[in-house]
Amino acid sequence: MPKTRTTLTIDEGLLRSVKVRAARLGKGESEVIEQAIRRELGFELLDQLWERNALAEDDATRLALEAQHVTRD
Repeated sequence: MPKTRTTLTIDEGLLRSVKVRAARLGKGESEVIEQAIRRELGFELLDQLWERNALAEDDATRLALEAQHVTRD
């Protein structure tokens, strides 16, 4: 997935914590922040579910559309 550079204004203590965590994990600060955002938005769970998914893309799309129609009615 392509990356985009951005500027954030965050609490200094939070940034220190990000730097410490990144150093402990041997990762970059951006990676730690991105993982935290993905967790908060529920993307990690979705990624895990898709990894276990055995449906073909067309079948998965059809199932998702059916679920949307059921919830809209």
